[in-house]
Amino acid sequence: MSEIVTSDRSARALTTHPFDDDHLREECGVFGLFGTDNAAAHTVLGLHALQHRGQEAAGITSFDGSQFHTQKHGGQVADYFTDQAVLDRLPGAAAIGHVRYSTTGETAMRNVQPLFAELAHGGFAVAHNGNLTNAQTLRRSLVRAGAIFQSTSDTEVILHLLATSTFRTALDRFIDALRQVEGAYSLVALTQEALIGVRDPLGVRPLVLGEMEDGVQILCSETCALDILGATFIREIEPGEMVVIDRNGLTSLHPFDPAPARPCIFEHVYFSRPDSMLDGMSVYDVRKRIGAELARESGVEADLVIPVPDSGTPAAIGYAREADLPFELGIVRNHYVGRTFIEPSDKIRHLGVKLKHNANHWSIKGKRVILVDDSIVRGTTSMKIVDMVRQAGAREVHMRIASPPTRHSCFYGVDTPERSKLLAARMDLDSMRDVIGADTLAFLSIAGLYRACYVDAGRNDAQPQFCDACFTGDYPTRLTDQEDVAGPLDLLAAAQS
Repeated sequence: MSEIVTSDRSARALTTHPFDDDHLREECGVFGLFGTDNAAAHTVLGLHALQHRGQEAAGITSFDGSQFHTQKHGGQVADYFTDQAVLDRLPGAAAIGHVRYSTTGETAMRNVQPLFAELAHGGFAVAHNGNLTNAQTLRRSLVRAGAIFQSTSDTEVILHLLATSTFRTALDRFIDALRQVEGAYSLVALTQEALIGVRDPLGVRPLVLGEMEDGVQILCSETCALDILGATFIREIEPGEMVVIDRNGLTSLHPFDPAPARPCIFEHVYFSRPDSMLDGMSVYDVRKRIGAELARESGVEADLVIPVPDSGTPAAIGYAREADLPFELGIVRNHYVGRTFIEPSDKIRHLGVKLKHNANHWSIKGKRVILVDDSIVRGTTSMKIVDMVRQAGAREVHMRIASPPTRHSCFYGVDTPERSKLLAARMDLDSMRDVIGADTLAFLSIAGLYRACYVDAGRNDAQPQFCDACFTGDYPTRLTDQEDVAGPLDLLAAAQS
């Protein structure tokens, strides 16, 4: 196993952006393919298309027929993986890759995926999108039994369960390991013989199958990663399905007990790229439908509709069309902020929102404005945006949110603040309106969100069609680690507990 992990500059790149802490963070993105020359180069392109799902770090593991090779780097894909010298260190016809925003485990290079282990049956690399809700509980048990962890990532638990399984084949060991975990996972794994993809029984996180013209099959988080390679979308991996791609083609297995699917509805609101297809629907189309529903539910007299870019744009288009109001780019986003200001002064931090957004005064002055954004988390950015629009001369500012109030934390792979820091968990609608400084504030109803996702009958409260726990608090799995509040993450405490 050859592995290079860049340091210094990479470690600095892992620092959380100081001006973008009032948003639900993307989870992660995974990509894998088997049986093509320059597999790593194809993986770089796929990860580039999935960059929106995680900008903290990226990694690729390839297999050249005899040895695994890994490259990891803090920051974005193009910061490192466009160097031919790096690609030369990733030979082979099979590869998997990962873009990361941490939701479990510290922000450190040792947690950057794919994770790799030399096991009794050979090398095994895995990349994970999601979050295991019993990882701490399993980790303590494994540590007591003598396991030595190299990271604080929940994903490493899978490798240890795999290593200690008593089943004979690598595939059976993998299945045995996954039957012990709870929560959300879409995984791509690489062995000496095959590429494996698997989606948890509820299908919380997405995973799709595609095929290139030469028949090479691809597994990835979103269809936009297929488009960049000119590959054809074949289908979504089903909830609870495992696919094995090797020299003999693709084998589909269903090794888990069946369960009603609960895909994450926030993928439609924000996480997935608008040019992707998800759950058989165009993400862009759903977001415009969300805006139209929002206009029907909470219309207000106004002169124009303005999105908070970029995530609010499709919903604002739908809102403007339904309300028969002009759509204007009243806020312009600076796409080049990046992570330039790692340690800003207090004064610069206070002005931080203007580094990313600036009001287009000429389209706002004297107007009654409807601002459309995808969500409100802490409320700090919404406050600054509303104030910025007022300072630009808006006569009225009406805030419309293209999702229900986010009142609960996510434990399935989305980095949300603890519940006490969520504005909607602490305040009623009128109080939130006063805090952000808008003339009126309205959120999309949960029924409206379901209608926008083509569920005309609305939410089935007895058996919801999506995971919407961040809005409703209705978690689809047991939250074992939350119930066991004493569960430590660090190895020393785990060994002593």
